[in-house]
Amino acid sequence: MSGSTRRAVLTSGVGAAFAGAAASVAYAARPDGPLAASGAGGVAEAEVGRAGGAQVGRAGGAPAGGPSAPVPFRGRHQAGVITPAQDRLHFVALDVITEDPEELRQLLTTWTRAAERMTLGAEAAPGGVVGGGPWEVPQDTGEAFDLPPANLTITIGYGPTLFDDRFSLAPRRPAALQELPGFVGDDLDPARSGGDICLQACADDPQVAVHAIRNLVRLGFGVVSVRWSQLGFGRTSSTSSAQMTPRNLFGFKDGTANILAEDTEALERHVWVAPEDDPNAAGWLAGGSYVVARRIRMHIEVWDRTPLAEQEQIFGRDKKVGAPLGKHFERDALDFDAVDEAGERRMPLTSHVRLAHESQLGGIRILRRGYNFIDGSDGQGHLDAGLFFLAFMRDPGAQFVPMQRALARADVLNEYIEHTGSAVFACPPGLNAESDWGRQLFG
Repeated sequence: MSGSTRRAVLTSGVGAAFAGAAASVAYAARPDGPLAASGAGGVAEAEVGRAGGAQVGRAGGAPAGGPSAPVPFRGRHQAGVITPAQDRLHFVALDVITEDPEELRQLLTTWTRAAERMTLGAEAAPGGVVGGGPWEVPQDTGEAFDLPPANLTITIGYGPTLFDDRFSLAPRRPAALQELPGFVGDDLDPARSGGDICLQACADDPQVAVHAIRNLVRLGFGVVSVRWSQLGFGRTSSTSSAQMTPRNLFGFKDGTANILAEDTEALERHVWVAPEDDPNAAGWLAGGSYVVARRIRMHIEVWDRTPLAEQEQIFGRDKKVGAPLGKHFERDALDFDAVDEAGERRMPLTSHVRLAHESQLGGIRILRRGYNFIDGSDGQGHLDAGLFFLAFMRDPGAQFVPMQRALARADVLNEYIEHTGSAVFACPPGLNAESDWGRQLFG
């Protein structure tokens, strides 16, 4: 890495805060790396310098107190899992339409470079917006050209259908990567379910997240096609102790008992795939995770006419501060046996918090990372709104399936929601300085 490039990175307005991204920048600025200048002198220096500019001028761009360093793209685990949950999401599921494994491998390599560039705040390709001249098609769509990276993370995952006989990937299919079973009450739309590959872009600026997915999809023309996508706002879970517990569209705090980034023991036990989980060819997934995506429609017009006391009984929490019923503070210990003055249970047997709690599920926990959504109206005078549920875990069959079966069987909240989309993906571990997604998947 040239001294001028390194100085541009380390003195571009964030100083030593950029040191955490040094490994990504070092790789990115190599001659064959994602920040390599291609006929445009000084592109790498200028782009990385712009990436570190002050995050101002757009809502949610920078944390209070000033700009932040880009989230490192490379590491033991992929970013976007235990990264402090950003405020905006663009999630897309894609079908692979080529039958040539080399085309898919090359696309994954190209995606790696583009994704790393964009997480640094650079264009998807060197000089991508205007550098090709007036007669060439731009290699970056440009809507994030002068925006900071806004804590952008890009996370990739692979669905069960990718490991068929098209690309000779069947021997590398992880044992736990199985299609989810049907659950009581499901009303799944096939057009909003499944997919060969998923890409999750999270950022504190919606335009940055949309730009990332748009450009990766553009790079995949002829190799992949969009199956479905989902925009999300207002994270519905915290993944760090530094974050307050957010609220869902029903107005209740959600994810109080979520696994947090600081709880490394819980992450190793419940989130990260261990080498011994699948020691054969699929051992490449060790250090990765599985993500379950569920689009949950909320019938908010019905909910909005429900009395407060009934709402609190359904969730099992106080609506104002999020305290368990019969308690005073959000993080007070749950007491499922507590009774009131009349001898009635304070926490109903069918309350959501009770049914979803690890003590009722044999110790099962998952890391939730969902978002609210509003997708216009349904044509019948109702908002098409709800929760885009995302959860990371070590084994969907051993964790999500029994949890969802318990909720589907008895949760009173089901009267106000319906699951309309569903998918599961295997998310590989992070990349080292020399690797890319194509080499990682194909070996």
